Amino acid sequence: MTEPSAVQPSISDIIAALKDKPGALLPILHGIQDALGYIPPSSIPEIASSLNLSRAEVHGVISFYHYFRETPPGKNTIHLCLAESCQAMGAKRLEQHVKGKLGIDFHETTADGAFSLEPVYCLGNCACSPAMQVGHDIYGRVSPESFDDVINYLGESA
Repeated sequence: MTEPSAVQPSISDIIAALKDKPGALLPILHGIQDALGYIPPSSIPEIASSLNLSRAEVHGVISFYHYFRETPPGKNTIHLCLAESCQAMGAKRLEQHVKGKLGIDFHETTADGAFSLEPVYCLGNCACSPAMQVGHDIYGRVSPESFDDVINYLGESA
């Protein structure tokens, strides 16, 4: 999600700016998600109409790509690496701990809106597996204990 700006483009502005590009659906979806942090389901009819697509076609693309969200993300998005290197160093155990600690699964947000959890398949930090990213910060050699420390710190700084 981009940093909030004084003037945030509306969904209509994003569609108007991108609808004439070849293969405009993906750029429009990315533009909306970059601006808002998610793609509101209420925007699907407008997107479909502007591109002469069915609502089902637009929804199908949104639901196919795990990158796209239809609900607002949490204040902090945790990207947990599940690539082979991280798996070899305990990512599956860490995944179970993270899901239990937060009480959510991948592609979900905690009830208080503090955290969203997303899988990724490489953060480029293989030498320090298992890895996770929270916001722009990448953490290596993440253990259940160090995960708890990060989450507790983020919770206190809110």
